[in-house]
Amino acid sequence: MKFSYAMLPDYPVAESLESIRLADDLGFYACYAADETWHKDLWLLFAAAAGRTERIRLGPSVSPVTLREPTLIAQALATLDELTGGRAEGVLSSGNFGLLAQYRIDWTRTKPLSRVKEALHVMRTFLDEGALTYEGEFFSYDGLFTFARPVQERLPLKLGAMRGPKSFQAAGELSDGCHHALSYTRDAYEYAVQHIRTGAERAGKDWRSLDIGAWVVFATGPDGAVAKEAARSMVGIYASSMPEEQLLRNGVDPAELKPVIEAIAAGDLARGIELTSPQVAERLSIAGTPEECLEKIQRDIAPTGVNHMICAITDRTMVKTFTGRDLTEAADVNTQLRLIKEQIMPAFA
Repeated sequence: MKFSYAMLPDYPVAESLESIRLADDLGFYACYAADETWHKDLWLLFAAAAGRTERIRLGPSVSPVTLREPTLIAQALATLDELTGGRAEGVLSSGNFGLLAQYRIDWTRTKPLSRVKEALHVMRTFLDEGALTYEGEFFSYDGLFTFARPVQERLPLKLGAMRGPKSFQAAGELSDGCHHALSYTRDAYEYAVQHIRTGAERAGKDWRSLDIGAWVVFATGPDGAVAKEAARSMVGIYASSMPEEQLLRNGVDPAELKPVIEAIAAGDLARGIELTSPQVAERLSIAGTPEECLEKIQRDIAPTGVNHMICAITDRTMVKTFTGRDLTEAADVNTQLRLIKEQIMPAFA
């Protein structure tokens, strides 16, 4: 089981760079960030981190092919790969539907999966060959070329998927893996892995060779109750992007979350947190003491075939930035990175 740090790049840049350097020192597999307008630019941040790190891999999870042209994502990845000496990788999706709405893009009219599959083909070709002539439904090129070349023989490209089953199958069949965000139950991951495996076997691949990642809301610390309260502050914000099918696979009635999502959509984050019950927060996060987090990973996620934990760490700064709540006792990011390294990762060595 690999462990990675998923950051929302909303901290002061110097602090983010220090956390990435620490994750590198501690032996985390990768640091990922969301490629979204809401946050600071991950490409500039990771370019700055490249020269300060030695082993950790860097890249977007996810980058939206609806908002960012796929050949430009490929160009940026190839450049980052050179800067890091071969440590870049990318995870693609159609994009955060909430963000697309703010761009006045109706995602239901974008054929999201077909667009992502075509973008993946475009990027794979452009990265591998450095030139592209292609006529597709969404993207077309005539003799496009680039001098941005990756160092790795094959720079990994993976898909982000939540709803399924076709997106999971596409990830297994066409890409180097799947990052499945915001699931926490064995049923949810068995469903995802089953369909990833189906896609891989369709392509004649060993599904176990793929990167199968669980991207989870994560909070830990010496005081488990404080960590769970930090996660509760953020669960509604994340859950608003979860399809109904996914909520059901995680044991949550969509009707139970509807008032939470409505409050958040109206900008009343305080009301959204108030309406998020501790029980729902418990079901939609991995939070508590390191021992509690380890138990949940071992019980509900590791047995399903997931081989990569991607911890979207929630700390005092993140909660305050998003909600205005100041949880003074919550462990900071660097403390949580050390706790994961010292008390969780050894169980999977």
